[in-house]
Amino acid sequence: MNYKMMGKFIGRILMVEAVFMVPAMLISLWEREFGAVTAFMWSLGAILLAAGGLLWLGRGSQKKFYAREGLACVGLSWIAMSLLGCLPFFLSGVTPNYIDALFEIVSGFTTTGASILPAVEDVPRGILYWRSFSHWLGGMGVLVFLLAISSSGGNGFTMHLLRAESPGPNVGKLVPKMKKTATILYLIYILLTVLDVVFLLLGGMPLFEALCTAFGTVGTGGFGVKNDSIAGYSPYIQNVCTVFMLLCGVNFSCYYLLLVKQVKSVLKDEELRLYLGVALGSILVIVWNLRGFYGTLSETVRHASFQVVTIMTTTGFATTDYELWPGLSKTILLCLMILGASAGSTGGGFKCGRALLVVKSLHRSVRQVVHPQKVEVVRLNGHTVDEKVLQNTNAYLAAYALMTILSFLLISVDGFSITTNLSAVLACFNNIGPGFEAVGPTCNYAAYSSFSKLVLTWDMLAGRLEIFPILILLTRSTWRHR
Repeated sequence: MNYKMMGKFIGRILMVEAVFMVPAMLISLWEREFGAVTAFMWSLGAILLAAGGLLWLGRGSQKKFYAREGLACVGLSWIAMSLLGCLPFFLSGVTPNYIDALFEIVSGFTTTGASILPAVEDVPRGILYWRSFSHWLGGMGVLVFLLAISSSGGNGFTMHLLRAESPGPNVGKLVPKMKKTATILYLIYILLTVLDVVFLLLGGMPLFEALCTAFGTVGTGGFGVKNDSIAGYSPYIQNVCTVFMLLCGVNFSCYYLLLVKQVKSVLKDEELRLYLGVALGSILVIVWNLRGFYGTLSETVRHASFQVVTIMTTTGFATTDYELWPGLSKTILLCLMILGASAGSTGGGFKCGRALLVVKSLHRSVRQVVHPQKVEVVRLNGHTVDEKVLQNTNAYLAAYALMTILSFLLISVDGFSITTNLSAVLACFNNIGPGFEAVGPTCNYAAYSSFSKLVLTWDMLAGRLEIFPILILLTRSTWRHR
C-alpha cells in the first residue's frame, strides 16, 4: 500500500474542495451573513491545514498506484472531504449537531438530497449555495475533476481512480488518454449546467435560485432553496427540470458519441433504450392510474413525468406529495428507486446497464440448464461481455442486498414503521433523498437518531461509490504493506 502517494492525492482533493468553498464564502460576505463568513473562514483553515499536512507527508512518494490503492484512495477522499466539508453547517449553527452536519453534506456530495433541515429558506445564502454546489461537485466526481485539470498522467493510476469513482458496471476510456476522457466528461457536464441555467432564467427564475436548482438538476441531487422544493415554481420551470434530469440520467458517453457523429451507435444502445422505455412506460401507467386525481390531463402528465424522472434519475425534487397517490403509482416509484438511471451518468440506483447484465446472465443460465453442453456468451450492444464484468455485477448484487438488509435492521431500533425504514434505506443507498411516510416528499430525516443517521450516511457513501471503495476500507488485507 502506497500510503505516501495516497496522502498526497487526498491532500490535493482537499485543496480542490477549499477552492470551491470560496465562492460560497463570498456570497455570504455579499449578503452580510457574517456568522456564515466566519464559519467558512474557520472551515477553509481546517481544510487547508489538513491538506497541507497530507501533502507534506506525501512528498517524495513513488508513483506506484494499483487497483487496491485506487479503491481505498477514493473511499478515503470522499470521507475526508465530507468530514471537513460539513464544517460550515456546524460552525455557523445551521446544524448545531455535528452528525447532522455530516449527514447533510454527505447527502449533498453523494447527490442524495436527503435533508435534516426543517426550513431551508431561513438558511444563509452562502450555506445554501455550498449545500447545492456539493451536488454538482459530487455528481460527476471530484476525482474526475482533478484528473481533468491534473498534469499527472501515464503513471497507471488514473484508470483505477476513474473506475472506482464512476458509477456503473464498466468504465472505459472515451479517448486513448485518461486525462482527455475526464476533460471531455466535465466539458459535457458544464455545458448541460449552463444550458439548464439559461432555460431557468428564461422562465423568470432569479439567478441565485437558477444556479442552485441547476446544480441539483444536472448533478441529480435534489437540494432545493425553497421549503416546497420545486412545487412553487411555474409549470415551465418544472418541465425544464424534468427534461434536464432525464438528460443527465443518460450515460455521458452517449453525448460524446453524438459529438463525433456516431448517431447509430447511440440509437442501438440497449441501456439507453431500457432507460427511456422504462421512464416512458412508467409515466403512461401512472397517468392512467391518476386519472381524475388532478384537474386536467396536462397537469397529471406534468406531475407524473416529473416524479418518474426525479425518482428514476435519483434526483429527489418534488412538485407534489406523491404519498397521496394510489398504491400502484407509489409501487412503480419504489421500483424506480431501485432501478435508477444509466451507468456513466450522474444518477444513482442499481443502474439500467447492471440490470440488463443480470437479466441476460439469468437468461444464459436458464438456457444452459436446458442445453448444458452449449457454450453461450452474454452480449451487450453487440459486444461480448467479459466474464469478470458479469462476476463483478453478481458480487455487486449480493453486496447491495446484504447491505440493504443490514441497514434496514440497524435503523429499525428507532421504532419507525417498516415502510419508513425500508424506503429510507433505499432512498439513501440509491442516492434519491425522499422516501415514503415519515421520510416522504413533505418530511425529512431529522427525527432519526444520531446512530441511524450515521448508518444512512454510510449507505449514501456506499451507494454513490458503488459499494466496493467503501467495503475495501474494512478489509484487513487492504492495509498490508505488501
